Amino acid sequence: MPPKRNPLKLNKLQLKTLTLLQEVAKLPDMATPDPSSGAVTISGLPHAHGDHFHLGPYLVRGKDATGLRNEAVFAALTRKNLTGGFFPLYITLTAEGVAYETNMADQILHSADH
Repeated sequence: MPPKRNPLKLNKLQLKTLTLLQEVAKLPDMATPDPSSGAVTISGLPHAHGDHFHLGPYLVRGKDATGLRNEAVFAALTRKNLTGGFFPLYITLTAEGVAYETNMADQILHSADH
């Protein structure tokens, strides 16, 4: 039987936020992996210009990133053992958070053409 989709029952804002954190975790200038635990500490978040921001090779609309500055979203993700850290100074994406399948990337990560 295939794994259950969204087994932790994250809401849409939490899923979008986790998707963005997973992408930030891949950027060496904003994240530091811990190979022993599989966690990644994120020390910076991208800054918007206009109604969007760039995240590696992607463009993200501001409306899809409202959870990045929302303490309640991080509290929920932390309760579910997907993040940790000391919001907003730094965020640790746990190994579970890195691996969680959000199925949102194709909806909020767009090819950047500028």
